[in-house]
Amino acid sequence: MTTPEKSLAMQVLKAPFGNLYIYADKDFLLAVSFRQIDAINAKVDDNHPILKQTTQQLDDYFSGNCRTFDLPLQPQGTQFQQQVWQQLQKIDYGTTANYGQVAAAIGNPKAVRAVGNANNKNPIVIVIPCHRVIGASGQLVGYGGGLPVKEWLLNHEQKYA
Repeated sequence: MTTPEKSLAMQVLKAPFGNLYIYADKDFLLAVSFRQIDAINAKVDDNHPILKQTTQQLDDYFSGNCRTFDLPLQPQGTQFQQQVWQQLQKIDYGTTANYGQVAAAIGNPKAVRAVGNANNKNPIVIVIPCHRVIGASGQLVGYGGGLPVKEWLLNHEQKYA
C-alpha cells in the first residue's frame, strides 16, 4: 500500500527584481525561491491561505511596510542547516552579520564554510534572511539570486530601517 503524496501548492510573485516562486503544503511555507523548483510537483493555487499570507507579507516587505515575517515555516534540511537558518532569523532587519559571526552564534566558530554552505541551501529566501550574511571583509559574497539582488535587498532594508 502506498501513502498519498502531499498536496503542494505554488504561486509566482513578481518582485522588484524578478519572479519569486513560493511553495506550501496545507500547513507550512516550504520554499521561496528565485527559480522554479522542478523537483516539487505543485499546482498553482491563488487561493491557498499560506501562499496568500506569504505574498501579502512579501508585497508589504517590498513596499517597506514589513520588517519581520510571521509565517508557518518548515524548511527541509539537516540539523546543522536548521540551526543556521534559525540563527539567520535573528539578524535584525537593516543589519548584516558575517559568516564567522553566524558560526560563533551557533556555538561552532570554526564552521564558517559550513555556515556558508547552509546559507546557500536556504530554501526560504528573504523570509529566512540569508541575504543579510556578508563576507568578513564587509563585501557582498555569494547569493542564490545573484549579487545585484542581494545588494538590492540590503539597500532596500537600509532605506526603511
